Amino acid sequence: MPDLSPFTPNSPLMLVGCGNMGQALVRGWLTAGLDPSALIIVDPAAHVNDLPEFNGAAFVANGNNLPAGTQARLVLLAVKPQVMNTVVPTIASAIGAATLVVSVAAGVTLAQLRGGLSGGSPGGLLVRAMPNTPAAVGAGVTGLVADNGVSEEDKHLVDAVMKAAGKTVWFAGEHLMDAVTAVSGSGPAYVFHMVEALAAAGVSAGLPQDQATILARQTIVGAARLLEVESNTDAGTLRQRVTSPGGTTAAALEVLMNSDGGLSNLMTRAVLAAKKCGAELAD
Repeated sequence: MPDLSPFTPNSPLMLVGCGNMGQALVRGWLTAGLDPSALIIVDPAAHVNDLPEFNGAAFVANGNNLPAGTQARLVLLAVKPQVMNTVVPTIASAIGAATLVVSVAAGVTLAQLRGGLSGGSPGGLLVRAMPNTPAAVGAGVTGLVADNGVSEEDKHLVDAVMKAAGKTVWFAGEHLMDAVTAVSGSGPAYVFHMVEALAAAGVSAGLPQDQATILARQTIVGAARLLEVESNTDAGTLRQRVTSPGGTTAAALEVLMNSDGGLSNLMTRAVLAAKKCGAELAD
């Protein structure tokens, strides 16, 4: 269970943006034992009456409504990239030199964050994070990179905050974040499409649509569960266990593992396309 005890009413955790990802994180924090009075939620569309399970947290419509003297220990920016430059100045007063500022906005670089904070903020220690949608069920993975000046102690605190959404992986350089986004940030969509494709293939093989969908969906769910349970076993070994020489699985894998047009080649092209798009969004 992540340790969120460093957050107090006088040194709060501030969430800016309470959409699906933000709500998933809040639920994880409260489950982990965060004192609701140590949480400030900034979002014009979020109201405490709409989210009764968040009772005890402070809701404000925007940063201009923050109580005077508010100094956050950590600010998590969970707003869309296109509104980042509008939102950041409104919370600048709550960001001190020792405040950790964690952004989960895709394509927003540390330099862009730094530029936004410099317009009125006395400082702030920056971390860029890329979670994915399974965070909503506590089964996500978050890639993280820290700006210069973020200590190991600070990283541990960010780690505790993001582990409410699942696993965390730290990277040495920001240049890797577009690849992180392409693999894990966008990755759930690839898996969902695999379910669609497998079900469609089942229909082509003669199965009714509804039954093909059940088979495809649960096969992916079950395979993912095996990966989780046997976390010390690599995927290749698990694949080999299912594959009998000369059997039906081997016949299918001969197509999927074709060196020219197989799944590996297609997945590489997909990830590189997503990485390229991520780099373009940052420009």
